[in-house]
Amino acid sequence: MLKNRIKYVIFLAVLLLGAACSVKQDRLLNRGYHAMTTRYNILYNGELAYDDALISLKKDYFDDFWEILPVERIDIKIDSTREFDRGRSLESKKGSILENIQVDGDQLGGAQEQGEQGFRRAEDKAAKAIQKHSMYIKGRERNFQIDDAYLMLGQARYYDGRFVPALEAFNYILYKYPDGSLANEASIWREKTNVRLTYDDIAIKNLNLLLRDKKKELSKQQMADANATLTQAYINIEEYQQAIAPLKIAIENTKDKEERARYTFILGQLYGKLGRKGEAATAFTTVIEMNRKSPRSYVIQSHAQQYGLNSESIKDSVAFLKKYKKLIKDRENRAYLDVLHRQVGLFYEHNGNTKEALNSLKKAVKLSKGDKQLKAQNYLSIAEIYFNEAGYALAGQYYDSVLAIMPPKAKERFRITKRRDALRDVVAFEKVAHVNDSILRLVAMSDDQRISYFQKYVDDLRKEDFRKLQANLKGKKAGNQNYFNMANFGDAIASAFDVNAPTGQGNRTFYFYSAQATSNGKMDFRRRWGNRPLVDNWRWASDIQDAQSNASNQEATTSANSNTNSGTAEQFNDARYDINAYIVKIPTDEMEIASLKKDRDFAYFQLGSMYADRFKKYDLASSRLEALLTFDPTERLVLPSMYKLYKIYLEIDMAKAVAMKDRIISQYPNSRYAKLLQNMSVDKIDDLSPEQIYAQAYKVYAQGGDYNNALRAIDSALERFDDDGYVSKLELLKAHVIGKLKGVTAYKEALNFVALTYSSSKEGKEAENLLKTTIPSLESRNFTNGDSKNWKVVIFVNDKQSSDSQMLSRSFIQFSTNNSSRGIKYSEDMYLDSKEFLVLHGFKTKEEAEKAAHSMNNNAVVISAENYIIVQIKKNWEEYLTPKEG
Repeated sequence: MLKNRIKYVIFLAVLLLGAACSVKQDRLLNRGYHAMTTRYNILYNGELAYDDALISLKKDYFDDFWEILPVERIDIKIDSTREFDRGRSLESKKGSILENIQVDGDQLGGAQEQGEQGFRRAEDKAAKAIQKHSMYIKGRERNFQIDDAYLMLGQARYYDGRFVPALEAFNYILYKYPDGSLANEASIWREKTNVRLTYDDIAIKNLNLLLRDKKKELSKQQMADANATLTQAYINIEEYQQAIAPLKIAIENTKDKEERARYTFILGQLYGKLGRKGEAATAFTTVIEMNRKSPRSYVIQSHAQQYGLNSESIKDSVAFLKKYKKLIKDRENRAYLDVLHRQVGLFYEHNGNTKEALNSLKKAVKLSKGDKQLKAQNYLSIAEIYFNEAGYALAGQYYDSVLAIMPPKAKERFRITKRRDALRDVVAFEKVAHVNDSILRLVAMSDDQRISYFQKYVDDLRKEDFRKLQANLKGKKAGNQNYFNMANFGDAIASAFDVNAPTGQGNRTFYFYSAQATSNGKMDFRRRWGNRPLVDNWRWASDIQDAQSNASNQEATTSANSNTNSGTAEQFNDARYDINAYIVKIPTDEMEIASLKKDRDFAYFQLGSMYADRFKKYDLASSRLEALLTFDPTERLVLPSMYKLYKIYLEIDMAKAVAMKDRIISQYPNSRYAKLLQNMSVDKIDDLSPEQIYAQAYKVYAQGGDYNNALRAIDSALERFDDDGYVSKLELLKAHVIGKLKGVTAYKEALNFVALTYSSSKEGKEAENLLKTTIPSLESRNFTNGDSKNWKVVIFVNDKQSSDSQMLSRSFIQFSTNNSSRGIKYSEDMYLDSKEFLVLHGFKTKEEAEKAAHSMNNNAVVISAENYIIVQIKKNWEEYLTPKEG
């Protein structure tokens, strides 16, 4: 009987459960069952996965305190390939979203990141709840947990970086449940999604409506979230003033301490961006006073921000350093020592203590914890200090470190790259100047001076080696004996220098009691110093050479007596102590010495130019150029150096500038520099800009032919300006015109003027390159006697206006007109000054050209196109005619 009752109860329970599982019946049992199952089974598991994934996502986020922080401490990357990959639309064929949501949690691969997996799992759970437990009956959703499922669905998609599907989920809640308890929450999340999609204007409009119409319905946290989202939208469109008011409301209403600290820090950043330093400092002080109620990163960065706002007003260095010393010692701040040391370094730099500034900034670099932007700024600060202290080699190295870390699109990258390129040239020339200077000083020394110089160098080297030896052996024991009191002290020295010396015998502690140590010492002395005579001041003895000539005999005797120790002595010999090894490397060849001097002089000239033009380091520039003039440089460098010194003295010493100007004009009155100085007039005013003047001069030159007019236009322009980048442009253009007018020799001289006078400019470098490549190529060209497929008939005229010249011109024009079908053309080509060539072009053979020349004038000359080019390049018409006259 009991068994039958149990069977009936089970059967009844199964019937009730089956009835409750139906989503088509609007009964209390059905609603309760599906709501409970949705809440405490599917959504519960989804929320667990969602929370874990969110924690993981926030943990991996790294704030960039160099920019205004985003209000949401999270970095979500949009994955456009997955925007519509799962549940492409929330719209169904019949107006229901259920048919298009796929429960495919089993498709998640193990290779996906933990956070992504968590959000995908949460999305799948939400979709499963909607698909299996939605009770949409007669236009109403009877399962009151379904809107929670949609909210989770949208949130999971939001954090997964799929904002369009997320937006559809939030819009569906607002469409189907406009009066539901989650409508306001869904509205806020919708606008957060719009902000992520950069629809900032739409988000601002909708949030303002929400805060106006439903202000009383919103909870405090919802007020905080809505206003924080509104703040982010204003920040995105750079309306920083508008962002302050809603951010203050968010600070007042948020219940989350981390959010309150973050929002307050952002408020300080906004005030700082607007230049309201007092209010910004107050906001950062509030964050600092929150202490442990705020994440430590905000507290430390608030200290840093305060220093940036008030660095110029800090007077009490004792109080400042005491404060930061305390912060650095605090164990809670160990993860932020790079930030703290940077502030100390900047403080020292501001107060002129560059040594301590470098120490602190280098500590900051060493203690860097992953903030690449901070590390790059520390490198940059160090580089700037070295640069300002003229330590260009070190500055260049640190600039390289900055460029290796700094993002490719950073604002400062172009300036740093430009300065680094300039420093690369400076470092290269400084190296040449230093090395060649040292060698040339040695070349100028007498033999005794060289021996004295290298002897001092070797002595210092020995002292340094012995100091290192003491440091290496200090405190080391051999059994119970100290190395410095052992009988085999020589072996200890050999061992210290990695020499495999045999171990000595005996227990006596004095060095000379050991035969082995004494023998090694004698051997070492002879190896290093040679066989010196027993005289006073044996290092400088005049008969040192005689003593050294007998060294081989003494060496043989010593070698015979040393037995097994000879190998050790041979190994222990150090070539660094051999004076002759240095002396023999000093160059003696005159051509090699001349080359060293030439390179050294040019390096000094370039350094003077770069220090002045690029870095405005006039003291360094003047010292290099003044030194250059004492070196008796080539004539090519003298006048440009004097002129550059004049320009530099204008900046630092007017008396010296006047004296240098008078010296140039008096000693080199016919030079271009003297004419340039005499024609300078800072009072001359012209309506045309440098760009317009250059364009006019170039147009005249580009049209060809009338190069004299082009030269006059350029000279007129140069009289108007004595600086700006267009002067170097005009000078280079003038060099090209001179080349056309006067040939390769004058062209070379003009290019040399540009290369030296404007050496640090783009045009100066171009001129230097032409001098190295084009000019040698032009100078090497000579007349040829080979066959040519292009011949010309030429008549040289001294005066184009003479009647004879005009008659010849008419006959040439008539000939070219009659033979135009054969490709014969006529031109009047300038040669030198007013002298010109009347030229017929287009003859294919020499015989054809000679026939035409004979028919027109006995003075006509036949020349190949190749040789005609050489005549115009070198202006050597007489040289071409000489063989013919002979």
